[in-house]
Amino acid sequence: MAEFGKREMGRRSFLKAAAGAAGTAGLLIVKPGTVRGLEANSKVEVGVIGCGGRGRWIANLFAQNGNYQVVAVHDYFQERADGAGNDLKVDAKRRHTGLGSYKDLLAGKVDAVAIISPPYFHPEQAAAAVEAGKHVYLAKPVAVDAPGCNLIGASGKKAAEKKRVFLVDFQTRVDQFYLEALKRVHEGSIGKFAFGEASYHCDRLDAQGEDKTPEGRLRNWVFDKALSGDIITEQNIHALDVMNWILQVPPLRAWGKGGRKVRVDVGDCWDHFVLVFEYPDGVAVSFSSRQFAGHGSQPDGIRNRMFGDQGVLETAYGGQVLIRGKNFYRGGSSPRIYQEGAIANIAAFGDSIRNGKVDNPTVAPSVQSNLITVMGRMAAYAGKVVTWEETANSTEKLDGRLDGLKA
Repeated sequence: MAEFGKREMGRRSFLKAAAGAAGTAGLLIVKPGTVRGLEANSKVEVGVIGCGGRGRWIANLFAQNGNYQVVAVHDYFQERADGAGNDLKVDAKRRHTGLGSYKDLLAGKVDAVAIISPPYFHPEQAAAAVEAGKHVYLAKPVAVDAPGCNLIGASGKKAAEKKRVFLVDFQTRVDQFYLEALKRVHEGSIGKFAFGEASYHCDRLDAQGEDKTPEGRLRNWVFDKALSGDIITEQNIHALDVMNWILQVPPLRAWGKGGRKVRVDVGDCWDHFVLVFEYPDGVAVSFSSRQFAGHGSQPDGIRNRMFGDQGVLETAYGGQVLIRGKNFYRGGSSPRIYQEGAIANIAAFGDSIRNGKVDNPTVAPSVQSNLITVMGRMAAYAGKVVTWEETANSTEKLDGRLDGLKA
């Protein structure tokens, strides 16, 4: 997820609970020899693009892993670049600021980049990183519109051709309980699918000062439709990615509604969505999200259920993951999934670099999940049925409205 300061109420609690445990990441297993000039047991030199709340946190996790050295940083805002740079003792000459100076970072001596900037910038920055021959660690969502998603897909393929690693950071896809439960579901544990539910309900997020100037809007990008992709793409993608993982194919069509009725004091994003995604074989999944106070109503958080003729899969981000019914699976919970997932992905990224594993398996499912969020947004905005083909082939690009920001 792109940097965000104080955001996502449930996920923020995981972050706070996990504070101080980042040093628990295991060391990478390094094979003898060299990979693209990296000697065995040498550190991977990393540049971090995006040094807000999560970007700075991710940068520190890279450093604490023990197998990386953060040598360059980029952020539009000088104080953010300096904050991360001071944490990690990055030379002042390698702290880049402004919209386009990430290119200066890429031109310098780095093996890999971690892109934790607002999602609007991901496709361009990732493509430039691959072109520059860097390995790429990319936050979700990968893009805010279909052309951006398709560019990420192309960049992932180009990275593989250039023998570079391209990893998208989803925590659920490396969690032991999600992995085992989804494996069992795909082997038939709950039988034939009947219908499903997905939801992401949380309290409102915190504004970062006023949002009326170009820089104020950038600081509050999470509330901006173009910079974030709206809440369905920027935040709700976690629930919709699990839906996609369960079904393994994209939905045929989607329809629904949403709006901006409660949280109306900042930005232009909607504060709720209600949708239906129709899948092959007559399987429908209902989806809802809200980003305002629920006043104690339950369930909150990131949740998925899939009902079959032999059982039910239930998942909750940071909570219980289990299968009920004929083929019961007790599963378990991962209350520190937010941090542990990132630690696992950072370790896997380095392992792939050192061992030349460039099949980049996270790219295609991440692009597909991201397109599903765009599909739902298109349907809700237009108030009509939108098909998968319309979404995947859409040429509509969101306008970032970057006038007034320094280059």
